[in-house]
Amino acid sequence: MILIRHGQSEFNVVYGQTRRDPGIPDPVLTEEGRRQAAALAEALRAQGVRRLIASPYTRALQTASIIAATLELPVAIDATVRERAAFVCDIGTHRSELARRWPSWRFDHLEEQWWPPLDETEAGVAVRALGFRQAMAGTQDWQEVAVISHWGFIRALTGTELRNGEAIRFDPTAA
Repeated sequence: MILIRHGQSEFNVVYGQTRRDPGIPDPVLTEEGRRQAAALAEALRAQGVRRLIASPYTRALQTASIIAATLELPVAIDATVRERAAFVCDIGTHRSELARRWPSWRFDHLEEQWWPPLDETEAGVAVRALGFRQAMAGTQDWQEVAVISHWGFIRALTGTELRNGEAIRFDPTAA
């Protein structure tokens, strides 16, 4: 599968400059973030991707929207691949509002408030990442999946720290 870190968000710009939480709940992509998502879509054209899985955070959904539209792919929303809840940007948007913004996607499997309190441990993210890895390893099509996720989740899953708009191949069946 291909793991993708969402495009640059408003949070990423401020945090990158100050190393302080700017207090932006569920931030949107910047123009640069939208450009990164479009570049990712073009890069994925020849990769055999047949479906997308996206975190329910707005920045990931906006990235997925751009990729899905370009490649004409379905998107499944999975809160398992969300970011580690540690900053104000990790306060999500309620399920009903997400469903209003993206009416062609299914959100009905999520709780209305699907994100956890802002004190999720790294160990907790590691357990969540392991569960996702095991679930994907049990699917027949994992090689045809791209997952739009976040820095902390991808790091917990792979040990690699991606920048916004970067992607990495990952084999969930490897030891």
